[in-house]
Amino acid sequence: MADVPTPRTDAGREGLAAILSEPRRALVAFDFDGTISPIVADPAEARAHPDAVAVLSRLAPHLCAVAVVTGRPAEAAVRQGGLGGAEGLEHLTVLGAYGAERWDAATGRLSTAPPPPGVEAVRDELPALLDGLGAPPGTWTEDKGRAVAVHTRRTDDPVAAFELLRAPLHELADRHGLVVEPGRMVLELRAPGVDKGAALTEHLREVGAGSVLYAGDDLGDLAAFAAVEKLRGEGVPGLLVCSGGGDTGESVPEIADRADVVVDGPAGLVGLLGGLADSLTERSG
Repeated sequence: MADVPTPRTDAGREGLAAILSEPRRALVAFDFDGTISPIVADPAEARAHPDAVAVLSRLAPHLCAVAVVTGRPAEAAVRQGGLGGAEGLEHLTVLGAYGAERWDAATGRLSTAPPPPGVEAVRDELPALLDGLGAPPGTWTEDKGRAVAVHTRRTDDPVAAFELLRAPLHELADRHGLVVEPGRMVLELRAPGVDKGAALTEHLREVGAGSVLYAGDDLGDLAAFAAVEKLRGEGVPGLLVCSGGGDTGESVPEIADRADVVVDGPAGLVGLLGGLADSLTERSG
């Protein structure tokens, strides 16, 4: 089976077999940054891998559903991923802001939950806090609308800057009823009770999928990994894919260790999805 790696676990092999045998009951879902889009210094400059949309356009017609599950605003993922109006992706769903936002390709409409309390206060207090801490040059904040992220990747010592900010940002979040989601040299302050696992599970139930593939690369994807593991225990086969190495740098151990398959960054994931599309095309031909 070219370009479809053999999963290293029994559960992963069962998940892949279920997707291949009954693709019309399969949901394929994945994160955006570091998964179908290479990690870049400025998230506003991120773009999907150049072959991603074409591969998804070949794969999606065989499946029950395809979804992007991301911490980004949904419309940003659609725009930067080139996902709007793509042939074959008429039933794509983008679950943004960890599921608090939803964009449906079928209608082109965006729906959002009410803004989380506390984010505006954090947004107002953050500049003075960073200044008082002596945050090094290159530290910058990203306003995601429903969340605020502080990045240290552009500093001279990203790890030291990350550690300098970790505890104070947790304290700031606690004061305003928020939580901190750590990632690759980023700390995101957002509302509790909203995560990729809940979004993925709800969408799977909604579309009536009987199996699921989920691909992610960072700590924010752990909730989705846990959701797939829970679904397996309920009899829903699942395949977990880690996007690591390649353009994203080293794999995040917490993700790689729990994955059934580890691929070489976005290019590796696109290759896996392309192989899956080829296999399903052959089986239906």
